[in-house]
Amino acid sequence: MTAGMIVEVEAYHQDGDLASHTSIGRTSRNEVMFWEGGHCYVYFIYGMHHCVNVVTENSGTGAAVLIRAVEPLVGLEVMQRRRRLGSRYTPCELTAGPGKLCQALGINRSLLGHHFMTSPTVRIERYKNFRETSIACGPRIGISKSKELPWRLAIKDHPCLSRPI
Repeated sequence: MTAGMIVEVEAYHQDGDLASHTSIGRTSRNEVMFWEGGHCYVYFIYGMHHCVNVVTENSGTGAAVLIRAVEPLVGLEVMQRRRRLGSRYTPCELTAGPGKLCQALGINRSLLGHHFMTSPTVRIERYKNFRETSIACGPRIGISKSKELPWRLAIKDHPCLSRPI
């Protein structure tokens, strides 16, 4: 088993967000993003990385939150083996980025459509509470369209962020 605390996310929405997979409407690729919130939307990018999102809206509205980074908490040796990294790497280097965290946590398209509250394979649970002043907000990264939207959220100055915010 592996587990980590989510420390960085980016939001994507069908309305006014040209970077969202749902900006072009409903397709077979993005269908899960139009499901009820709580479902797992996994896609493959650049022919090499999986990215995992949590669907966030009511059924019929295409929106999700990309999990960009987690702080590894459980199963570090498993994560190192999955990432093919030795113990000389810091735990944060295992999961600081959407592709890295999917590889470390064993997330792939087989989890597409699972519900994060009921799936026996992948879950999101409450872990810690943070004050609003502990959360940083900024523009999304790694995209070329609608990147000015301040929809990237992260725990301020956390060492496991994919990039400083």
